Amino acid sequence: MPEKEIGTISDFFARPVVAGIELSGNLKLGDKIHIKGHTTDMEMLVGSMQINNANVTEAKAGDSVGIKVNDRVRRGDTVYKVTD
Repeated sequence: MPEKEIGTISDFFARPVVAGIELSGNLKLGDKIHIKGHTTDMEMLVGSMQINNANVTEAKAGDSVGIKVNDRVRRGDTVYKVTD
């Protein structure tokens, strides 16, 4: 499946398991993303997303968002949107 780079992990919080992403592309709830780095390789659906602790349904390039992730991710990991 084709993938498009849409951001970079800027932060990670263990409790709750949340990743901060600096977006260079658009992202919305329900999108399938692929997070890839030196030791990270995870695909998941975006189930919740926040900007400044407020729930949002979509975000655009330039936004800083927090999303719940299934596992540890690392600063600098690349975030791709998977397109069918």
